[in-house]
Amino acid sequence: MSTPREPEADEKFSSAMKRATWQDHTAAEYTAYMQALLDGRLIRDDYADMVAQHYFAYQVIEAAAEKLKNDPIAGKFVSDGLSRVPALEEDLAFLLGADWCDKIEPNEGTKQYVARLHEVCFDWPGGFVAHHYTRYLGDLSGGQVIRAAAERAYDLPDKRGVQFYVFPKIPDKKAFKIAYRDALDQAHWDDAERARIIDEVIKAYHLNTQVLVECGRNSMTFQGS
Repeated sequence: MSTPREPEADEKFSSAMKRATWQDHTAAEYTAYMQALLDGRLIRDDYADMVAQHYFAYQVIEAAAEKLKNDPIAGKFVSDGLSRVPALEEDLAFLLGADWCDKIEPNEGTKQYVARLHEVCFDWPGGFVAHHYTRYLGDLSGGQVIRAAAERAYDLPDKRGVQFYVFPKIPDKKAFKIAYRDALDQAHWDDAERARIIDEVIKAYHLNTQVLVECGRNSMTFQGS
């Protein structure tokens, strides 16, 4: 696992976090599975598998958000506009049919990821923020590239199948991300807690990468190539 570098003088926490985790963030984006999706080489069922894996993770993250919404620190990051579980349910119903619940199961990477979410997100506000930041700011940024790739590859009508990447309550994504990073900078964490949160963000990226690796292993696209 990467070891975060010491913050530079007067460096904002959000900048230190981004800098220290950039390599891990990039690794998550460049799995063979994700490259196949972005290149239009992934079949629709394999795309649906990723949506299903997201569903298992976001159920836990959003349950933690509900518990911590009144926390003086973690609560500042909770927003109804970010909630993804209803959108994931809508996407899965479109992609897999009305009986989608009977067709999905967590892969081994997702099981490990969900276990870590349960371990740190409900009783440690900093751990919750670490995983919250990793997922939602990614959805608002690189997730929009994934949405465009899926729409091109699968000819999805009227945003169906990609509702996960649609944020109707956040019309200005750039402004939202700036406000989110401001909240990170203003949170009253000491240096030791900030280092601990950065380490958890790195863990989150590693876990997310493993989920995608497992999606690739289970992929009919790769098995047939």
